[in-house]
Amino acid sequence: MELMKILPSRILYEDNHLIAYNKPAGVLVQGDDTGDLPLSDMLKDFLIEKYNKPGSAFVGMVHRLDRPTSGCIIFTKTSKALVRMQKIFADRQIRKEYWALTRKASIPPYKILVNYIAKSQKGNRVECLDKSVADSKYAELAYEILASFEDAHLLRIDLKTGRKHQIRAQLSKIGCDIVGDLKYGYENANSDKSICLHCKLLSFVHPVRKEPLTIESDPPDIPEWSEVRKWNA
Repeated sequence: MELMKILPSRILYEDNHLIAYNKPAGVLVQGDDTGDLPLSDMLKDFLIEKYNKPGSAFVGMVHRLDRPTSGCIIFTKTSKALVRMQKIFADRQIRKEYWALTRKASIPPYKILVNYIAKSQKGNRVECLDKSVADSKYAELAYEILASFEDAHLLRIDLKTGRKHQIRAQLSKIGCDIVGDLKYGYENANSDKSICLHCKLLSFVHPVRKEPLTIESDPPDIPEWSEVRKWNA
């Protein structure tokens, strides 16, 4: 598989406890009914080969990124680290910064968005609501406009909660559909069927070493991100 050949070059951080990866858009994090090889299994194969491990390798899943989303994702290499990282996420002791390239709309330069996310009856998507209803979940993020281009805003997003499709739904609700995100209102697909949502940075205290750790990744090298990459150079 082509991705397996370039997998080592996309590793952002690795020690005895954690491995962080710059996930390309289109790659599954965890297996589903498509039968496509997920990133978790790719990393197991990589660790077995790299360290000449007999049998299997432990790869613990801490969080997920949607398939069309790119960027930083963390796995653990031990069960102890997995339990501790799960608690870090559950207690919101982690900073999660995303970049989103969105439709250009008239919005404040900075705002905190608070909504409730509920499962939609229309396919694999969610509804973004102003009030709590049965089975809905509280959702909060803060955005800041980093740059504006001819047809798009670049938003930096501080994600406070981690609900399914949260960023996509909340931004669509304020008229800032993410570029390429047909599911949430954008008209045109991206060249690689991705969406312009990228997990740029994760910052937390290492679960074992107890030292601050910040992991960053650059946006994908595809045409839709070209203006952002030039701006960020």
